[in-house]
Amino acid sequence: MNRFEPNLRIPGPTALPPTVREAGARQMINHRGPEFAAMLGRILGRMKPYFGTTSDVAMLSCAGSGGLEAAVVNTLSPGDRVLGVSIGSFGDRIAKIAQVYGADVTKLSIEWGQAADPSELRAHLEANPGYRAVLLTHNETSTAVMNPIAELAAAIRSVQPEALIIVDSVSGLGAVPFQMDAWGVDVVVTGSQKAWMAAPGLAMVAASERAWAAMETATMPRFYLDLRKHRDAHALGQTPWTPAIAVVFQVDAGLELMEREGAEAIFARHETCAAATRAGLTALGFELFGDPAHYSRTVTAARVPAGFDWKAINAAVKGEGVVLAGGQGPLAGQIFRLGHLGSVTLGEILDAIGVLEQVSIRFERQVEPGAGIAAAQSAALDRMGIRPAAAATAATAGAGA
Repeated sequence: MNRFEPNLRIPGPTALPPTVREAGARQMINHRGPEFAAMLGRILGRMKPYFGTTSDVAMLSCAGSGGLEAAVVNTLSPGDRVLGVSIGSFGDRIAKIAQVYGADVTKLSIEWGQAADPSELRAHLEANPGYRAVLLTHNETSTAVMNPIAELAAAIRSVQPEALIIVDSVSGLGAVPFQMDAWGVDVVVTGSQKAWMAAPGLAMVAASERAWAAMETATMPRFYLDLRKHRDAHALGQTPWTPAIAVVFQVDAGLELMEREGAEAIFARHETCAAATRAGLTALGFELFGDPAHYSRTVTAARVPAGFDWKAINAAVKGEGVVLAGGQGPLAGQIFRLGHLGSVTLGEILDAIGVLEQVSIRFERQVEPGAGIAAAQSAALDRMGIRPAAAATAATAGAGA
């Protein structure tokens, strides 16, 4: 770790690799010229496998929430019956967007910390026919829970096959596997500042053929966010409006790094960092928040210990160079969140666990020095299938006896 830079362990924006930072400092180019066209083609082509789609992907200059708004207004009409399946703050957000634009929204609110249950969703759909769309969150950073999108999509298709399935994967796509086409998902949204290792400013939206067809009859107002305009412009190697060129440079550079590493290695790295984070926090006596069967692979949440003030702990951790995120909404002051996505390395996770260990001891919590880092390292090695030499020697000696 560079001791002059903070170890940014929030769920986004994520830290930028050196080549990505350098790319953002490049001189501007003509966004109507061939250099931009080639770059746009590289970005959209390299992203499609992470979406798991052969359909068109649109790149918009806006935050992830702008991408969610685009997903809603391009496919729906005022008065459409929409089911918003919410497992946290961001599930609430996309449902609110649909409601603001005049959709007739029903909320299926899941207890924060839990994932949506496919059987519960199926039962709701059986009892309430006629939804035009179902809104899902893939990875809910406010609760550090990941929804089983494949199973949820299958439940929707089995009961209301005509309903559009719209998924917020702003903090999941690129870090974990996603198969949009195979799962029957219609619209997927992601953002540049998460797994793509770039600054905020771009949203990427993929739409199925069903979704593109729905855009021809949808009547919610749209202009800047009209995905059809983006698709038409992309076919010419352009964007319909002036793009966030510096962020486009960064996303291009980030995708170059991702191509070198390979998707499977990226997914495995996120799994390893997630396992190390959970083991390290547990060894330090923190109670993990959320359903263990659906822990997020890009962010981990833990409860603030009883009798301790989150603001004081956070200030102490930040003073040691580690930046964590607090809880949102009803979880404010009750949990803290440690992000592990994007360019995250195991070394950065071990550093964060080490700082939390120091601060815990300083706050006179009952923590054994070295326990957190040891547990995190052990979990990481186990996840990578590596056995420490001492353990292997002991096992061999035992077998020989």
